[in-house]
Amino acid sequence: MTEHPTVADRAARGKAARTDTPLTSLREWQPAPDRPDPVALLEEQNLTRETDLVPVRHGRMMVSPFTFYRGAAKIMASDLRHIPRAGLITQLCGDAHLSNFGVYASPERNLLFDLNDFDETLPGPFEYDVLRMSASFTIAARNNGFAAADIRAVTLASVRAYREAMAEFAAMRTLDVWYARLSEKELVEALGAARGTQKGKAARKASKAVEKNTLRGAEKARSRDSLQALAKLAEFVDGRYRIVSQPPIVVPAREMAVSLGFTPEATEAAVRSQLQAYRETLQADRRQLLERFEVVDVAHKVVGVGSVGNRAFIALLQGRDEQDPLFLQVKEATSSVLEDHLPVSEYEQPGERVVQGQRLMQAASDIFLGWTRGVQEGRFLYWRQLRDMKGSAVVEAMVPLGMTLYANACGWTLARAHARAGDPVALAAYLGSSDKFDRSVTDFSQRYADQNERDYQAFLDAVRTGRLVARAGV
Repeated sequence: MTEHPTVADRAARGKAARTDTPLTSLREWQPAPDRPDPVALLEEQNLTRETDLVPVRHGRMMVSPFTFYRGAAKIMASDLRHIPRAGLITQLCGDAHLSNFGVYASPERNLLFDLNDFDETLPGPFEYDVLRMSASFTIAARNNGFAAADIRAVTLASVRAYREAMAEFAAMRTLDVWYARLSEKELVEALGAARGTQKGKAARKASKAVEKNTLRGAEKARSRDSLQALAKLAEFVDGRYRIVSQPPIVVPAREMAVSLGFTPEATEAAVRSQLQAYRETLQADRRQLLERFEVVDVAHKVVGVGSVGNRAFIALLQGRDEQDPLFLQVKEATSSVLEDHLPVSEYEQPGERVVQGQRLMQAASDIFLGWTRGVQEGRFLYWRQLRDMKGSAVVEAMVPLGMTLYANACGWTLARAHARAGDPVALAAYLGSSDKFDRSVTDFSQRYADQNERDYQAFLDAVRTGRLVARAGV
């Protein structure tokens, strides 16, 4: 039976953790003396990826230190195993960099801002996600050419928002924490309030521009649904829609079948079998909803930066007629990069690990989240909607004020996710009311950004010497 310590006991546990792990313990971070070769870690990951797509992954990581960081979750996971930890465990996103936050539609069709990538999710020390997030702000701000003071301010804002939000959640009733969310309305209100605090004409103008861009982004996200995907990804041939071939990014099943030696009948049988297995992982009402759709076409589709090379597919389903589409995305799930040193997941199937972690951490989740075993032995998949009013910020276009406001939203959101899955009272008691933790994490982030730049240079050198092959611009 689960124990239920008092609020006072929970707070005492958090405060006691400061004895062994002071709030300032992260500020002097240094890479371990026996730190693995970062390029070797990437090569190790590449062993399980599709060989012809690995150069595409490298090409996307080559763009900047920031894009490299996005694809280097395994490298940072290796570094995090050596950091001081307070012993406060929660469900981790596992890859909480700032581009893995964004908007999407709740089942009630409201836009929410939340974490949106859970490929690496696993229970673990809360610091892992905070450091992954904060370092991403330092690296992105450097990449955008911000002044040193602005870089530090942006990073501090993300950690301060996390700490202050956790204090709020610690004082809330349990169900209020569970139902907390950051909606479009609340996001816009926060931007409006921030505009009111700006001093000077230039600052107010910049704040208004940030608010305008946010509203424009929300409007764009609302248009990103299956009908929009149909117009972009499909063509009408012989009386029905099919997915357009755009190799190597999109390769329809009809072409994969030829290259792999599958007959059309074998391909259709595999798709039907996968869909049936996926259906069984859905809630009963959603299984019935899915039954109203039939599969029309399937294709391989390359996505993201860190995920490139893992198997990823899209499936076009049709409801009542050709103008009633449903696009599902099917992504390969592998072991979390954190499982190299943290306890392995309680879920034997990595796809279920991803889905259950997402459901636990998000304020509301996609109604079509599910998982299957792949056709090939040892392959595991998870399913979700391809475009469900999803939108993300253009980080490279952010100015200091915009990134600071975005950092506030990300910090609050990460705290809310950790509060749902962990103990907000203990976490808040550990973090305290001073800015010691904020400054310590910001110092870590600056040091880690330096390390990331060294790793990025080693990566570029590996490409230049032919150790790694890269295909840019894809």
